[in-house]
Amino acid sequence: MKMELELTRTYFPNGTNAVLRQTQDYMGGVICYTIELPWRDNKRQVSCIPEGRYELVRRYSREFGWHLLLKDVPNRSLILVHPANDAVKELKGCIAPVSVLTAEGKGLRSRIAHKKIMAITNKAYEEGKPIFLTIKS
Repeated sequence: MKMELELTRTYFPNGTNAVLRQTQDYMGGVICYTIELPWRDNKRQVSCIPEGRYELVRRYSREFGWHLLLKDVPNRSLILVHPANDAVKELKGCIAPVSVLTAEGKGLRSRIAHKKIMAITNKAYEEGKPIFLTIKS
């Protein structure tokens, strides 16, 4: 058994906003919203990543503590899910969970949303379930 998450994006000139859901959750499954950089042809550090299906793995760093890493992103590396409230100012291709969307690529209460994602995914990891994220528009 695996865990499937789905990120449904809306693209804007100044950022990308999305809804993150747990797809096999019969309760509707909305976990939080996300912000990313605008789409700029997958260029490193200035673009969100391509749509597709990625495996998520847990990762630890001093900067972000426990967070998630997307594996095998085409032509990119170290694409993370970590807290941020302004994509253009704080992200270089990563995905930031937010509790509320406020503008294109901007939101509020990212740390709260990040804790929620980590609680959900930690349970799956403890049960030995791989976690996959499908990004679509």
